[in-house]
Amino acid sequence: MAGDVTWQTSAPLPRRQNLADGVYEALKELIMDGNLDHGSRVNLDEAARQLGVSQSPLREALVRLEAVGLVTKEPFRGYSTTPLFSKEELYDLFEFRFVVEPWAAARAAERITPEGVAALKAELATCPKAPTGQYYQSYRGLSAHDERLHDLIQSLSGNDHMRRALARTHCHLHILRLRYRGGMGTAALREHRQLVAAIASGDAKTAEAAMCAHLEASRDRLLPVYDDPTDR
Repeated sequence: MAGDVTWQTSAPLPRRQNLADGVYEALKELIMDGNLDHGSRVNLDEAARQLGVSQSPLREALVRLEAVGLVTKEPFRGYSTTPLFSKEELYDLFEFRFVVEPWAAARAAERITPEGVAALKAELATCPKAPTGQYYQSYRGLSAHDERLHDLIQSLSGNDHMRRALARTHCHLHILRLRYRGGMGTAALREHRQLVAAIASGDAKTAEAAMCAHLEASRDRLLPVYDDPTDR
Protein backbone atom coordinates (compact mmCIF):
# COMPACT_ATOMS: atom_id res chain seq x y z
CA MET A 1 0.00 0.00 0.00
CA ALA A 2 1.45 3.33 -1.02
CA GLY A 3 2.65 5.62 1.73
CA ASP A 4 0.80 8.64 0.36
CA VAL A 5 -2.66 7.06 0.47
CA THR A 6 -5.42 9.56 1.24
CA TRP A 7 -7.51 7.63 3.76
CA GLN A 8 -10.25 10.19 4.23
CA THR A 9 -13.56 8.98 2.81
CA SER A 10 -16.83 10.76 2.22
CA ALA A 11 -18.58 9.55 5.37
CA PRO A 12 -17.52 8.41 8.87
CA LEU A 13 -17.56 4.69 9.53
CA PRO A 14 -20.56 3.38 11.51
CA ARG A 15 -19.72 2.04 14.94
CA ARG A 16 -22.14 -0.82 15.57
CA GLN A 17 -23.70 -3.62 13.56
CA ASN A 18 -23.03 -1.96 10.18
CA LEU A 19 -19.31 -1.53 10.74
CA ALA A 20 -18.38 -4.23 8.21
CA ASP A 21 -20.53 -2.53 5.58
CA GLY A 22 -18.91 0.81 6.36
CA VAL A 23 -15.40 -0.61 6.03
CA TYR A 24 -16.37 -2.26 2.76
CA GLU A 25 -17.71 1.00 1.34
CA ALA A 26 -14.68 2.96 2.57
CA LEU A 27 -12.21 0.59 0.92
CA LYS A 28 -14.32 0.40 -2.23
CA GLU A 29 -14.31 4.19 -2.48
CA LEU A 30 -10.53 4.32 -2.03
CA ILE A 31 -10.05 1.73 -4.79
CA MET A 32 -12.54 3.27 -7.20
CA ASP A 33 -10.96 6.72 -6.80
CA GLY A 34 -7.46 5.33 -7.27
CA ASN A 35 -6.25 6.31 -3.80
CA LEU A 36 -4.97 2.76 -3.41
CA ASP A 37 -2.50 2.21 -6.22
CA HIS A 38 -3.65 -0.23 -8.86
CA GLY A 39 -2.02 -3.61 -8.25
CA SER A 40 -0.56 -2.59 -4.88
CA ARG A 41 -0.61 -4.76 -1.76
CA VAL A 42 -3.11 -3.90 0.95
CA ASN A 43 -1.27 -3.62 4.26
CA LEU A 44 -3.81 -4.88 6.81
CA ASP A 45 -2.11 -3.31 9.81
CA GLU A 46 -1.92 0.11 8.19
CA ALA A 47 -5.47 -0.08 6.84
CA ALA A 48 -6.88 -1.08 10.23
CA ARG A 49 -4.95 1.71 11.96
CA GLN A 50 -5.91 4.39 9.45
CA LEU A 51 -9.59 3.42 9.39
CA GLY A 52 -9.70 2.97 13.15
CA VAL A 53 -11.06 -0.58 13.07
CA SER A 54 -9.92 -4.06 13.99
CA GLN A 55 -8.77 -6.49 11.33
CA SER A 56 -11.97 -8.56 11.60
CA PRO A 57 -14.30 -6.18 9.68
CA LEU A 58 -11.38 -5.31 7.41
CA ARG A 59 -10.89 -8.94 6.39
CA GLU A 60 -14.63 -9.35 5.88
CA ALA A 61 -14.62 -6.29 3.62
CA LEU A 62 -11.69 -7.64 1.61
CA VAL A 63 -13.49 -10.95 1.02
CA ARG A 64 -16.43 -8.99 -0.40
CA LEU A 65 -14.13 -6.83 -2.51
CA GLU A 66 -12.50 -9.97 -3.87
CA ALA A 67 -15.94 -11.26 -4.88
CA VAL A 68 -16.54 -8.17 -7.05
CA GLY A 69 -13.04 -8.28 -8.52
CA LEU A 70 -11.58 -5.17 -6.89
CA VAL A 71 -8.91 -7.06 -4.95
CA THR A 72 -7.19 -10.41 -5.36
CA LYS A 73 -5.67 -12.69 -2.73
CA GLU A 74 -2.38 -14.46 -3.33
CA PRO A 75 -0.68 -17.06 -1.11
CA PHE A 76 2.01 -15.57 1.17
CA ARG A 77 1.31 -12.07 -0.20
CA GLY A 78 -2.19 -11.30 0.98
CA TYR A 79 -4.57 -8.94 -0.74
CA SER A 80 -3.72 -6.58 -3.59
CA THR A 81 -5.89 -4.20 -5.56
CA THR A 82 -6.58 -5.43 -9.07
CA PRO A 83 -4.92 -3.58 -11.96
CA LEU A 84 -7.03 -1.46 -14.28
CA PHE A 85 -8.24 -3.10 -17.47
CA SER A 86 -5.80 -2.97 -20.34
CA LYS A 87 -7.12 -1.88 -23.73
CA GLU A 88 -7.16 -5.52 -24.85
CA GLU A 89 -9.10 -6.58 -21.75
CA LEU A 90 -11.61 -3.81 -22.35
CA TYR A 91 -12.17 -5.05 -25.91
CA ASP A 92 -12.54 -8.61 -24.61
CA LEU A 93 -15.15 -7.49 -22.08
CA PHE A 94 -17.20 -5.67 -24.68
CA GLU A 95 -16.90 -8.57 -27.10
CA PHE A 96 -18.54 -10.73 -24.44
CA ARG A 97 -21.20 -8.10 -23.78
CA PHE A 98 -22.00 -7.85 -27.50
CA VAL A 99 -22.77 -11.57 -27.45
CA VAL A 100 -24.91 -11.56 -24.32
CA GLU A 101 -26.70 -8.23 -24.05
CA PRO A 102 -28.21 -7.49 -27.49
CA TRP A 103 -29.75 -10.96 -27.47
CA ALA A 104 -31.15 -10.34 -23.99
CA ALA A 105 -32.64 -6.99 -25.04
CA ALA A 106 -34.33 -8.61 -28.04
CA ARG A 107 -35.66 -11.47 -25.94
CA ALA A 108 -36.87 -9.08 -23.25
CA ALA A 109 -38.79 -7.13 -25.90
CA GLU A 110 -40.42 -10.33 -27.16
CA ARG A 111 -41.46 -11.30 -23.63
CA ILE A 112 -42.32 -7.85 -22.32
CA THR A 113 -45.38 -7.42 -20.11
CA PRO A 114 -46.98 -4.31 -18.56
CA GLU A 115 -45.27 -5.26 -15.29
CA GLY A 116 -41.92 -5.47 -17.07
CA VAL A 117 -42.41 -2.05 -18.63
CA ALA A 118 -43.29 -0.62 -15.21
CA ALA A 119 -40.15 -2.15 -13.69
CA LEU A 120 -37.94 -0.68 -16.43
CA LYS A 121 -39.48 2.78 -16.04
CA ALA A 122 -39.18 2.60 -12.26
CA GLU A 123 -35.48 1.82 -12.61
CA LEU A 124 -35.00 4.80 -14.95
CA ALA A 125 -36.62 6.99 -12.30
CA THR A 126 -33.96 6.04 -9.72
CA CYS A 127 -31.35 8.06 -11.63
CA PRO A 128 -33.06 10.96 -13.40
CA LYS A 129 -29.89 12.92 -14.13
CA ALA A 130 -26.18 12.31 -14.33
CA PRO A 131 -23.82 13.28 -11.50
CA THR A 132 -21.20 15.90 -12.24
CA GLY A 133 -18.42 14.94 -9.83
CA GLN A 134 -15.47 12.78 -10.82
CA TYR A 135 -15.21 10.81 -7.58
CA TYR A 136 -16.94 7.56 -6.67
CA GLN A 137 -19.11 9.10 -3.96
CA SER A 138 -20.76 11.34 -6.56
CA TYR A 139 -21.33 8.72 -9.26
CA ARG A 140 -21.96 5.60 -7.14
CA GLY A 141 -25.72 6.04 -7.64
CA LEU A 142 -25.28 6.03 -11.41
CA SER A 143 -23.05 2.96 -11.18
CA ALA A 144 -25.66 1.09 -9.14
CA HIS A 145 -28.44 2.14 -11.52
CA ASP A 146 -26.43 1.02 -14.54
CA GLU A 147 -25.84 -2.38 -13.00
CA ARG A 148 -29.48 -2.80 -11.93
CA LEU A 149 -30.88 -1.82 -15.33
CA HIS A 150 -28.67 -4.21 -17.28
CA ASP A 151 -29.43 -6.97 -14.77
CA LEU A 152 -33.17 -6.27 -15.07
CA ILE A 153 -32.99 -6.61 -18.84
CA GLN A 154 -31.21 -9.93 -18.38
CA SER A 155 -33.93 -10.99 -15.95
CA LEU A 156 -36.68 -10.03 -18.39
CA SER A 157 -34.98 -12.13 -21.07
CA GLY A 158 -35.61 -15.20 -18.94
CA ASN A 159 -32.11 -16.70 -19.27
CA ASP A 160 -30.61 -17.02 -15.81
CA HIS A 161 -27.36 -18.53 -17.11
CA MET A 162 -26.63 -15.43 -19.20
CA ARG A 163 -27.71 -13.21 -16.34
CA ARG A 164 -25.28 -14.84 -13.92
CA ALA A 165 -22.47 -14.80 -16.49
CA LEU A 166 -22.84 -11.05 -17.00
CA ALA A 167 -23.09 -10.41 -13.26
CA ARG A 168 -19.81 -12.23 -12.65
CA THR A 169 -17.93 -9.77 -14.87
CA HIS A 170 -18.77 -6.84 -12.54
CA CYS A 171 -18.22 -4.82 -15.69
CA HIS A 172 -19.77 -1.60 -14.40
CA LEU A 173 -17.31 -1.24 -11.52
CA HIS A 174 -14.28 -2.05 -13.66
CA ILE A 175 -15.33 0.32 -16.43
CA LEU A 176 -15.93 3.22 -14.04
CA ARG A 177 -12.53 2.66 -12.41
CA LEU A 178 -10.99 3.80 -15.70
CA ARG A 179 -12.51 7.27 -15.56
CA TYR A 180 -15.86 8.99 -15.01
CA ARG A 181 -16.86 12.34 -16.47
CA GLY A 182 -20.22 14.07 -16.29
CA GLY A 183 -20.68 13.87 -20.03
CA MET A 184 -20.36 10.10 -19.87
CA GLY A 185 -23.28 9.83 -17.48
CA THR A 186 -25.51 12.16 -19.47
CA ALA A 187 -24.96 10.14 -22.63
CA ALA A 188 -25.43 6.81 -20.84
CA LEU A 189 -28.74 7.88 -19.30
CA ARG A 190 -30.00 9.09 -22.68
CA GLU A 191 -29.11 5.72 -24.17
CA HIS A 192 -30.82 3.96 -21.26
CA ARG A 193 -34.06 5.82 -21.99
CA GLN A 194 -33.85 4.86 -25.65
CA LEU A 195 -33.13 1.27 -24.70
CA VAL A 196 -36.08 1.06 -22.33
CA ALA A 197 -38.40 2.59 -24.95
CA ALA A 198 -37.21 0.03 -27.51
CA ILE A 199 -37.79 -2.92 -25.17
CA ALA A 200 -41.17 -1.54 -24.07
CA SER A 201 -42.25 -1.33 -27.71
CA GLY A 202 -42.01 -5.09 -27.99
CA ASP A 203 -39.93 -4.87 -31.17
CA ALA A 204 -37.04 -7.30 -30.81
CA LYS A 205 -34.96 -5.89 -33.65
CA THR A 206 -35.29 -2.34 -32.38
CA ALA A 207 -34.32 -3.43 -28.86
CA GLU A 208 -31.32 -5.37 -30.12
CA ALA A 209 -30.16 -2.38 -32.18
CA ALA A 210 -30.60 -0.04 -29.20
CA MET A 211 -28.46 -2.26 -26.99
CA CYS A 212 -25.77 -2.56 -29.68
CA ALA A 213 -25.71 1.22 -30.06
CA HIS A 214 -25.44 1.67 -26.27
CA LEU A 215 -22.56 -0.79 -25.97
CA GLU A 216 -20.70 0.73 -28.91
CA ALA A 217 -21.05 4.21 -27.45
CA SER A 218 -19.99 3.01 -23.98
CA ARG A 219 -16.86 1.39 -25.38
CA ASP A 220 -15.98 4.39 -27.53
CA ARG A 221 -16.32 6.76 -24.55
CA LEU A 222 -13.57 4.83 -22.78
CA LEU A 223 -11.02 4.41 -25.56
CA PRO A 224 -9.53 7.94 -25.23
CA VAL A 225 -8.34 6.93 -21.75
CA TYR A 226 -5.73 4.71 -23.40
CA ASP A 227 -4.58 7.48 -25.72
CA ASP A 228 -3.76 9.73 -22.78
CA PRO A 229 -2.28 7.72 -19.87
CA THR A 230 -2.31 10.80 -17.61
CA ASP A 231 -6.10 10.72 -17.80
CA ARG A 232 -6.34 7.42 -15.92
